[in-house]
Amino acid sequence: MSTTATRALTTAEAPARRLRGSRRSHEGTRAEAAAAWVFLTPFLVLFALFTAIPTVLAVGASMTDMTARDIRDPLGVNFTGLDAFARILGNPAFQSAFLNTIMFVALCVPLSMGLGFALALMLNRGIRRLRTFFRAAAYVPVITNIVAAAVIWQYAFSISGPMNNALGGLGLPQPNWLGEPGWAITTVVMMGVWRTTGTCMILFLAGLQAVPEEIYEAASTDGAGRWRMLWSITLPLLRPTTLLVTVLQTVSFLNIFEEPYLLTRGGPLGSTKSMALWVYEQFGFGNISASMAGSVLLLLLVGIVAIIQFRMLRPKH
Repeated sequence: MSTTATRALTTAEAPARRLRGSRRSHEGTRAEAAAAWVFLTPFLVLFALFTAIPTVLAVGASMTDMTARDIRDPLGVNFTGLDAFARILGNPAFQSAFLNTIMFVALCVPLSMGLGFALALMLNRGIRRLRTFFRAAAYVPVITNIVAAAVIWQYAFSISGPMNNALGGLGLPQPNWLGEPGWAITTVVMMGVWRTTGTCMILFLAGLQAVPEEIYEAASTDGAGRWRMLWSITLPLLRPTTLLVTVLQTVSFLNIFEEPYLLTRGGPLGSTKSMALWVYEQFGFGNISASMAGSVLLLLLVGIVAIIQFRMLRPKH
């Protein structure tokens, strides 16, 4: 066969090979997509059952006059639109709970992040011996049962508890930690910071260990001190980690419930009652529409704050 004929035959077969290759590629893509949907199906089912559908039902219930008596006949309620939202926004108890929640966020988030970052710095470069022990000790409050921890805190900060005994031995005033509004807020904040500092420490420590050591060595060679390296190298490179920790901590304390509920039941005089605790109490009282409206407002608040934080703290390229 001549060279010209061979070239012509090869040229004629090339489109067929490309067509077969594209078919196999398309079939492979379809198989991968099918496998992906198979693995995603359990998550989508759980998300729909425990998140999407309850959220839609909560929004619907917040626009009715539903009470505990209407649970047996949920379709017999009256549509009221945004009346429930207007009522709770004008409710002094809800306004107080909202301000308390903002206060918890403003106090607990910076304190827990600051302490967690300081511990991460010490465990990453400062402490050489027993490093694993100190890491575990700082993380123990995170995994401690919250009910057991609250019982211990109630005993420790009671009027005749170990904390006041220690203060009395030093000749200092012995406050009513759980019975006075100011001191009750302080106690709840301290417990919230105690519980979440370990999480901040672990996340910041992971971020610090991801920073290449060569950068610090080069900066040290150029004469940069520790504070200069912290400000010009560590903090900028930790920006993604800081964003993650800030969002997680803010969302956690916007939804704060266990600490005020277990320590003070929201008292005294509602000084430690959070929005989540207010929603819980309204549901217990049978005010279904009010509790659902409060939960929707809390969800919107969490979403708005998270979006703002992502825009402000996202890495700059």
